[in-house]
Amino acid sequence: MAILRCNNCNYLREVPNEHVGKTVKCPVCDHPAPIHDAVTLVKKVIEKYQLLLTKYQELEQPNASPTEAVSSVSPHIVSRDKLLDLHNTTAMTNSAQFKPIIDWFKNREIDVDVNLQALDTQGFYDEVAIELGDNHEVLQTVLEKIKKAQRNDYSSVMINISNQSQKEIKIITDFCRNLYDYAFVARYFYNKKEKKIHLTLQTASTIVNFFNGEWLEWYVFMKLVKVFYEKKGLFSCLRSFVVNFSNEDKHEIDIFFLINHRTPLFIECKSGEFRSMIEKYNKLRKRLNIDKDKFLVLVLGINDEQTNGLTNMHDVTFVNEKNFIDHIAQLNP
Repeated sequence: MAILRCNNCNYLREVPNEHVGKTVKCPVCDHPAPIHDAVTLVKKVIEKYQLLLTKYQELEQPNASPTEAVSSVSPHIVSRDKLLDLHNTTAMTNSAQFKPIIDWFKNREIDVDVNLQALDTQGFYDEVAIELGDNHEVLQTVLEKIKKAQRNDYSSVMINISNQSQKEIKIITDFCRNLYDYAFVARYFYNKKEKKIHLTLQTASTIVNFFNGEWLEWYVFMKLVKVFYEKKGLFSCLRSFVVNFSNEDKHEIDIFFLINHRTPLFIECKSGEFRSMIEKYNKLRKRLNIDKDKFLVLVLGINDEQTNGLTNMHDVTFVNEKNFIDHIAQLNP
């Protein structure tokens, strides 16, 4: 079911599904009126209601303690409503959600430039990232072929999956089909007889950057948002933002969580070379005064023995895409 809703006169009516995404002239006031998918529209209305309810509750408690006031402003990142879809929401872009992080840095005389787009999950970056991260061992070849083609300005790639198991073939073909459905590639064709996949690539910089490593940030960020959200704990989060120190030094931070308004969790994601950056992270951890076990450098593809060895050698904690959740689960916030 689709819904036509006029933002000017609030005219509302049901229309056929095939019109979703279109804008038509309102039959009452002639203003442009968008046509929404009904479920998506209802979810957005619920999110806005929950945020307004939280602000109302804050106003109802004028004598609340500072801690209680902050808790009411930040409703456990977003509403705990069971209908909330973490993969399709703007709730994390609400300033009340990340205000505790802004204040945490401000207390250290550090300004923060927030990237709201990096918190908006209405696109499909987060969905594709989860699929890619959860099946990275199988999909690694697909990712590397796409990255190589992008580096060499090739417009297409061919992926031979004839040597893969049936289970791996299904994972790869489902992933490539989703890349097409979500417009990450312009064309998709699977020659089932030859077991070869042909992809025509997109050239948009956002897509190129995603495959070149930004997908790992999305993957780690969404995995942790889900973990903390399901635990129903109080937390705030930011992704892909810049901090400005008082001496004008700037640092881009991949992922930052603040748990219970007091415990910082810093995560730097590296899908390529990382060794030349270790000293930079060592210094940044000390500068921010974050405990070593809560300042993580997540390196894609290294094994547990390497993460343990690197952690013992340096002043930051190394993890990989398989063990970072287990490490964080053992922390005492």
